Amino acid sequence: MISKLLIGAATAATLMSGVAFAQSSTVNGAAGGAVTGAIVGGPVGAAVGGVAGAVVGTAIDPPPEKVVTYVREAPAPSARVVVKEKIVVGQPLPETVVVTPIPDDPTYAYAVVNDERVIVEPSSRKVIQVIK
Repeated sequence: MISKLLIGAATAATLMSGVAFAQSSTVNGAAGGAVTGAIVGGPVGAAVGGVAGAVVGTAIDPPPEKVVTYVREAPAPSARVVVKEKIVVGQPLPETVVVTPIPDDPTYAYAVVNDERVIVEPSSRKVIQVIK
């Protein structure tokens, strides 16, 4: 049992070294979760850890600095948008909030809500980052 666990961990570590160049936190999160899961729980732990790592990796994938800079410098809309809900990273913005695509990177959009600038994923309206 120990030898199978060590072989599985060594294989996962070898695979993860190639993944390190991918620069995607989703991929890195999945690989890291799989390695940790394999060490703790064997093959089933690897499967569960990989899925959990992918979810965590997706949640923490920060936008490029050029997107953050654009959102900081973009003119605020003339109408002030206020919502009762708290703006939370990982949660979608209410449908009443207008999101504006980022011209140089359409994978991101932004909005100004409750006097805070937020970067969102346009398709899901999920908040990726609140700009301070």
